[in-house]
Parts: sequence; C-alpha cells; structure tokens
Amino acid sequence: MEWIGDARLAAGPEATWYLETAFTPGKHLGTVYDDPTTPVVVTGIEEVTTIRIPSGRLVVDAPWHDDETWEYERGLPTRPPRELAVRIPPGTYRVEIAWTAGPYEFFGEHFDGVACAATRLSISDDPVVGWEMGLGVDDNIDRLQPGEQIRFYSDANVGCFADAGAWTALAAPFRAYVDGGPVPRDSEQLPGWCERVTDESQQADLVTFTAESGGVVWLGRTKTGDVAAIVVTSGMPGAKA
Repeated sequence: MEWIGDARLAAGPEATWYLETAFTPGKHLGTVYDDPTTPVVVTGIEEVTTIRIPSGRLVVDAPWHDDETWEYERGLPTRPPRELAVRIPPGTYRVEIAWTAGPYEFFGEHFDGVACAATRLSISDDPVVGWEMGLGVDDNIDRLQPGEQIRFYSDANVGCFADAGAWTALAAPFRAYVDGGPVPRDSEQLPGWCERVTDESQQADLVTFTAESGGVVWLGRTKTGDVAAIVVTSGMPGAKA
C-alpha cells in the first residue's frame, strides 16, 4: 500500500522544487540578490559527520535559546526541546549540507557567496516520493492554518539534530553560563561551522548546523511512507521552503 500523506502537511510545489533542487549539484536555486544575471548554483553535497540516535527519537531545535540564559546560569527548568513526533529506527546516520555559491560584489569587494542551502539527516537511500512538514510532539495539526509553516526558532542562527533520550547531557555544554556569558565548551569542530557533542554513556550525539532564524523541518517519505530523509531549510518567513 502506497503512502498517502496529510494534505495539511504536504510541501507545496515551490517547497518541493526547492527540496529536490537543493541536493542536486549543478542546479540553480535562483539568482543573487539584486543581480538577476548571476545564478546561485548548488556546488555540492558535503557529509560533515555521522550522528548516533540510539533512542530513535530526534530533537531538531536550537541547542540553546538566548531568552533562557538566566535560567541556564541558575540551573532552573527550561522549556523542553522540539522533539519530532515521527520516530526513526535507532542507528547512525549521515549529516549532510547542500552548499551553494552566488558570487557578488559589495562596496568594491568581491565575495564567493558560499552558503548553506539546507541540511539533511539521511535515514536511508530509498527514493523520496513526497515531502511533508515534520510535526513536533506538542504540535496540534488541527490548529495549523492554511499556508502556515511550522518551524523552530534560533536567535543565534544555529540548529541541531540530537538524540532526544540524551538531550539533557548533550545540550548541557551549550547551556553553561557564568556571569551572563557562555562558558567555552569542549566540542568537536566540524566543516561548515558545525559542532558535535557526544555522550558516550548513552552512545548518543548532538550535531549543530547553520539555521537562519531557526528552520522548517521536512520529512522525505518513500512510497511506503517510511522516512528516508529529514531536511532543515531556512526559518526566515517567506522562504521557498
């Protein structure tokens, strides 16, 4: 029996085009701002690391929130992370970034315009036949307005994938504050300004990635409905996906 998704969560034509194009090297994702003659080109897909999700429960959220630093410093309770409602098989998965380039000039200086178009957690290599927004465990689909995109927010433009079962330990290095400022954290530095934190006691990981204003989470479904990919795109209102 083939998968039939909920129309309220389904990616529209523009979002579908973006999700499929962003991970196809050589494709054009548009043109440089204020320069319609220069295309923004997908230059490649980079595997930045792998991540262990032993619980099969996935958090996709900012690893810290600026409006909670007072609570972090005092060890007070904070709101729970945005855990996805969907479950994935426990395992180790690739974290990949789709890179684009759109050269531009600013005040006489030339820039290569390299940017992250989207970040992908690759669950399997099975073909994706449809995309839908990923609900959080606390999201109510019945409250979703037509055209509304569910997203997580990040003041620091940083998001993360993390095992939900080990969230407290994995997020702790990002939430250590003294005298109003963050404490330097011991994390593995990865390509693309990403970081990796591990909790060996639970064999679980957290991996950060660039997330402009947060992000929208998309689930790539196979014809049987299994999740083959989880993709995060820009959290900016009005973005294509």
